[in-house]
Parts: sequence; structure tokens; C-alpha cells
Amino acid sequence: MSGTVTSNVFKASGVIAATPGGLDWSSAVITGSTLSAETGRGYFINTTSNICTITLPASPAIGDQIVFADYARTWATNNVIIDSNGNNFQGDPDSYTVDYDTAGQSLNIVYSDATKGWIPVSDDAVADVPVAPPTQKGIFGFGNTGSVTGVTNLVNSSGVVASDVSAVGTARNNLGSATYGFDKAIFAFGSTGSNVNTRNLVNNSGVVASDATGAGTARNGPTGAKYGFDKAIFAFGNTGSVVNTRNLVSNSGVVAADATGAGTARNRPNGVGYGTTGQAIYAYGYGGGYLNMSNLVTNQGVVGSDVSGVGTARVGGASSTYGTTGQAIFVYGGGLSDLIDKFNLVTNVGVVGSDQTAAGTKRQALGGTSYGGDKGIVGFGEIASKSNLSNKISSSGVVASDTSGVGSARDGIAAAGFSTSA
Repeated sequence: MSGTVTSNVFKASGVIAATPGGLDWSSAVITGSTLSAETGRGYFINTTSNICTITLPASPAIGDQIVFADYARTWATNNVIIDSNGNNFQGDPDSYTVDYDTAGQSLNIVYSDATKGWIPVSDDAVADVPVAPPTQKGIFGFGNTGSVTGVTNLVNSSGVVASDVSAVGTARNNLGSATYGFDKAIFAFGSTGSNVNTRNLVNNSGVVASDATGAGTARNGPTGAKYGFDKAIFAFGNTGSVVNTRNLVSNSGVVAADATGAGTARNRPNGVGYGTTGQAIYAYGYGGGYLNMSNLVTNQGVVGSDVSGVGTARVGGASSTYGTTGQAIFVYGGGLSDLIDKFNLVTNVGVVGSDQTAAGTKRQALGGTSYGGDKGIVGFGEIASKSNLSNKISSSGVVASDTSGVGSARDGIAAAGFSTSA
């Protein structure tokens, strides 16, 4: 053979794979909602009428190549979802959601190996980062019924709150909680009457582990949030005076030593993850007065400076993620002269919206968690007495009316999501 071969991919067998122009392009434009793709082929995907889920080959060889192109420039309206069919995509497992939603986009992928799996070698320079699978279930835990308690209540993927599960960890209230490791949760800190740095891990079946102690300064009123997809942060609280102490939590549930200095010292703020690249946000709280400031947290766990003026100043509200693109919500809380019946939506770029009036009974010292992949629920809390009310949050951020009567009425509770399986 004479001449020069350029821009070709070698397969592990030594066979030269086709370039995009040399692929066997499907003569039929794909308009259906599903496609089982074959290696060595190119496909024109028309999503004018629907989203298209593309299932990649189950047993690809190194160097196998597939190309997809936006036929009608409609991927921004109806996106393309890649199901890697048991293989990794850019090093992330098949449980991640991979979608492409830019109009006019094309995607050229090559299979590398079992470690990284399918890798885009060209995607119009707009590669969408895989999104971690959302939690499907939740757990409410601990609190004060008149005395501190360690009981927990699981929330299934339909948002149904189960009856009490007897305490495993040390009874306490005003603690923090967060999701970590994609599908597990952690409760930490709180007050037994005295401040503690006790923590309890929750596995992906909702089983609460026994106490561990010793990481971070003992305090009550911190708030946990997920960041970086698989890690968590506890921030703020009260050690006898309000602090801006924070502790990062690894993806294996290890709580790091104290760091300080970012944001106004306060206790019982709201905290929640947001966005599609793993950020978090804290808002509100009490620090010598009721606050309406917020602080963004990067996907590396760095807490930003104060942003003031977002909604009614309050303390002890609840928060949750909702929707499929990383939105969040702050609900209820206690204000200067009354309980707060407001909620504030948070966009997937961390912008807190103005006050809206929430359905349901206003209260404070309640907990909130995601469930069902794209919904949330807030529960329990203090009205004039302790309650076992809950309110679901729809996938569009609408707060539902009260559901009552499940679990011990209490306040000072914490909640977090767990499990990526319904």
C-alpha cells in the first residue's frame, strides 16, 4: 500500500478503524425514542418529536468507534441519552446519566478499555460531564420529642415516610446530615444537652451504624450538604458561640479536621447541593440576628464569601434538591417575629429566587431530603408544639399540603438522601 494514512484509530487487533467519513452511515434517519447502536457505524439522530436513548454495544473491542450527529438541530429541545450498556463512559460507571443537549452537536466516541470505557474523541468541544445517579430514598433521624431521641424514619422512592426505627446512635438534636459516596448518608454533631462531635454513617440500605467520635469541634446547629457529587460538607454551628467552622467529608465517609474563615459565623442555616457539576449552597441562619445571606460552595468544597439579600431572614428551615438539572429549594423556618411560610427556589447555577408562599404548615427545626430521583420532602419540626407533618416537593419545585401522622413528632431533626436504587 502506498500513500499516508491519517486521522485513523488503531484497534487492539492492529486493524485500522474507520474515520468518521469512512464509517458505514445508516441510510435511515433515526427518529425513534431508542436506538441500539452498532460499532463502525454513523447515525443521524432526529429528536424533533422525542428524546432518543442510545444503547451502546455490550461487548465492544478496543478501538471500536461510533458517530452520532444532530440531524435537525433539536438536541437542545429533546436531548440524546447515552446508555453505555454495562461499560464505563469517560471512566464513570453505567449508573451515571450521560446526555448531550446542544443543538447541532455531533459525537464521535471510541472504546478504550474497561477502565475508561467509551471516550469522546470529538463532541464539538461541548462535552457534557456525566451526572451522578440521584438518590431515590431518604432518611429522617434524631431530634427532640420532649427529650432527645435517636429514632429514624426511612422515606421510600415514592415519598412515603415509614414508622419509627429504634435508635442506634446517641440520642441528640440540632445535628447535621448529608449524602456522601453517591448512595450513603451521614449524621454528625448535635447536642445531647452538651455539644458532641458524634457521627453515624448510613449505608445504601438505610441502616444506621453505631457511633464514631473525634472528628471536628463538638457543636450543635451545623448543616450538611453534598458537594462534588460524592462528598459532603458540614459547616457553621454553635460551640457556645456561633462559628463558621467547616469539615469536609470524603467519599468514604471520613470527616476531616476543622477549617475556618469563610462566611459569617452562624448556626442552623440551610444547606443543599445544586447544579450539574457538584456545587452546594448555604443560606440563612442565626448569627446575632436572623440572616438572609448565602454562600456558594465549589465542587472542591471551597466556601465562598457572603451574598446578602436573598429572601426573608430566618433560621432552622429545610432544604432539598428537586428536578433533573440540579435545582434546589429552601422551605419554612423561624423569623424575627413569627414562623416563616415562604420558600425560595435555587437555580442550577446557584441563584436564590425571591420569596414565594408555601402550602402547608409553617414551622422551624425540620429536615429535608430528596427522594425518587427528582423530588423532595420536608418533615417534622416545631410549630407551637412538635410535629410529624411532612410536605412533598414536586419535580417542578411545588410545595404540597401537609401529610400528618407518621413517626414520632419532634423537632431539631436532620435528613439526607441515600440509595440510587428505587
